[in-house]
Amino acid sequence: MAELKKATKAGEPEPQARSVRVVVLALMITMLLAMLDNLIVGTAMPTIVGDLGGMEHLSWVVTAYTLATAASTPIWGKLGDLYGRKGIFLTSIVIFLVGSVLSGMAQDMGQLIGFRAVQGLGAGGLMVGVMAIIGDLVPPRERGRYQGMMAGVMALAMIGGPLVGGTITDHLGWRWSFYINLPLGAVALAMVTAVLHLPKKERTKADVDYLGAALLTVGITAIVLVTTWGGTEYAWSSAVIMELIALGVASLVGFVFVETKAAEPVIPLHIFRNRNFTLMSVIGFMAGFVMFGAVLFLPLFQQSVQGASATNSGLLLLPMLVSMMIVSLIAGRVTTSTGKYKVFPIVGSALMVTGLLLLSTMDTGTTRFTSGVHMAVLGAGMGFLMQVTMLVAQNSVELKDMGVASSATTLFRTLGSSFGVAIMGALFTGRVQDEMAAHGGGGATDESAQLGAASLAKLPDAVREAYEAAVASGTHLAFLVGGSVAVVALVAALFVKEVPLRGAAKPETPSGDDGGAPSLAAKESQSV
Repeated sequence: MAELKKATKAGEPEPQARSVRVVVLALMITMLLAMLDNLIVGTAMPTIVGDLGGMEHLSWVVTAYTLATAASTPIWGKLGDLYGRKGIFLTSIVIFLVGSVLSGMAQDMGQLIGFRAVQGLGAGGLMVGVMAIIGDLVPPRERGRYQGMMAGVMALAMIGGPLVGGTITDHLGWRWSFYINLPLGAVALAMVTAVLHLPKKERTKADVDYLGAALLTVGITAIVLVTTWGGTEYAWSSAVIMELIALGVASLVGFVFVETKAAEPVIPLHIFRNRNFTLMSVIGFMAGFVMFGAVLFLPLFQQSVQGASATNSGLLLLPMLVSMMIVSLIAGRVTTSTGKYKVFPIVGSALMVTGLLLLSTMDTGTTRFTSGVHMAVLGAGMGFLMQVTMLVAQNSVELKDMGVASSATTLFRTLGSSFGVAIMGALFTGRVQDEMAAHGGGGATDESAQLGAASLAKLPDAVREAYEAAVASGTHLAFLVGGSVAVVALVAALFVKEVPLRGAAKPETPSGDDGGAPSLAAKESQSV
């Protein structure tokens, strides 16, 4: 921002505008790094298990990464606010790359799980760092023009991740599914170091809120474990799940109490007094719930019921992802040119509910074209929501809280995805097993409620047809519940207040309780 203003005074805005675009490009490479990892590694998991063994610990390879990412996200955001964003962001990249190298060198499943936790610790700072730095560099009024780029990176990761992972595993070995992060990470490190210039931040004298960070970490860990283990590793009513729920609730209650006393709280509770910020947190949670549930079940439906190849599983999501990218680009351009955004959460939530209800109507006779149209409707809804939630959340806080606002929004979306996968997965699996048992084919689901096209081809015709019908029934239930839950996002969107975005020609000074942060324009000009 400082460089942009200097250029404007000198009458030469274009070179500096190009400089910001180079910075954003470096940030997008880092975002791609974070998003690709799990998708690539997921494809390599069967080969990893075959080499290292430890099938019984397979789920922990993903769980360790997810836990470390979720628990560290708010801490990274706060550290950036306290000590300066650039150095903290570069540190998270280095930790992620170190974890990647160590994971590629793992000699047994225990080592791999531990090194994946290191990798996840770094990943927690990647996404929040990208969002917070963009929040520092680009005022909200201008940020919409970059939404299409962010949506494009997400689409590229979801489409390319499984394909790249399969290719690397088949031709270079599974260890390169981790080593592939190094060249991307090196480019990101070099570009960010060279072109990112943020105002120097005075070192705060306040101590880090270690107790609050510890309580939040324990609470998030308990929540993620409940959603990961519930209904799979342990019954929902088991002592382990009940104890984790109790631990999570107690930790989060203690966290809220500690935050009211801390000099520099990890997540300042006052940001939730802002109506728009709280509503964006709710909408982000629901968007995460729906998004990752859809990504999980749509390829499964098309592989099991429509006979699609698992090799091209990323391409199966193309209608949803392309729709999401195009709509996000349009919404960003409109936001930049008009400064208006309230309509987007409302339309996006409505389309999200509609898309999910349409997907819930799919059965064994649904064609790929029809399912593609339904997916495109859902993708359009997600396109209106994915970046607008972050944009409005950042516009609703003071600049000094940009990091915690970004991390809190990211955290709610992450927790939403965890709940979405767990709840929709439990409903889906239960329905499939019940349907198969009712038709005398329960043996087909002893190991899993998921069978690929190759496995289905080996089943007797009657069992295969029963399984296809069971998967269609399970998908119907999962998306029906997802659509019902998404109504909460629509209701929340109706209460969003249209507050002028910072960076407009004549920004107003809204009051702190109506969706805007006080004296933001003045604070922004002072900070740059």
